[in-house]
Amino acid sequence: MIRITREADYGILLMTSLTRAEGQPRSAAALARQCRLPLPMVSKILKTLARASFLTSQRGVQGGYSLTRPPAEISAADIIGALEGPLAITECSGESHEGCSRQDECEVSGHWPRINRAIHAALQSISLAEMSRPDAPRPLRFHSPSRTEIAGIVDRAV
Repeated sequence: MIRITREADYGILLMTSLTRAEGQPRSAAALARQCRLPLPMVSKILKTLARASFLTSQRGVQGGYSLTRPPAEISAADIIGALEGPLAITECSGESHEGCSRQDECEVSGHWPRINRAIHAALQSISLAEMSRPDAPRPLRFHSPSRTEIAGIVDRAV
C-alpha cells in the first residue's frame, strides 16, 4: 500500500486551513484547535513548511502563520516533498539507487522510476487551491431498466 505520512496528511490539512484564512495569519494553537490536531505536531509541521518557504511567520498578538505564495501555485507534491523529502515509492525509484542491493539482478527496476514520475506528476497537478475547495457533490446516476429487468420485477410481483 502506498501511503503518505501522517505529517504530510496533516500538513496538507493545515495548508488548506491557511488558504481559507485568506491571508490572515493564524497561530499554531488556533490551527491545532480548528483542525483538531495535537499542538506539538502542528508546531513541528508549520516550522518545517516555513523553512521550506511555503509559510511566513509573524510574532506578536496579531501574528501567526500565513502562505507565502498564492494557493494555486502550491501543489500537493510541493507540500509532501517539503515534509517527507523527495518522492520515491521504492528504493530504486528515487534520485539515488544506492539503497537497493538487488539493482543488478532486478528485472523491473527500470519501471519504478516511470511509475514514480507518474505519481509525482499526478500530485503536482493538484493545487492547494483545489484541495481547499470542498469536493463537488457527485451527481446520482440513474439508468433505465432493461426489458429483462422489468420482466423480472413483474414476475416477482405476480
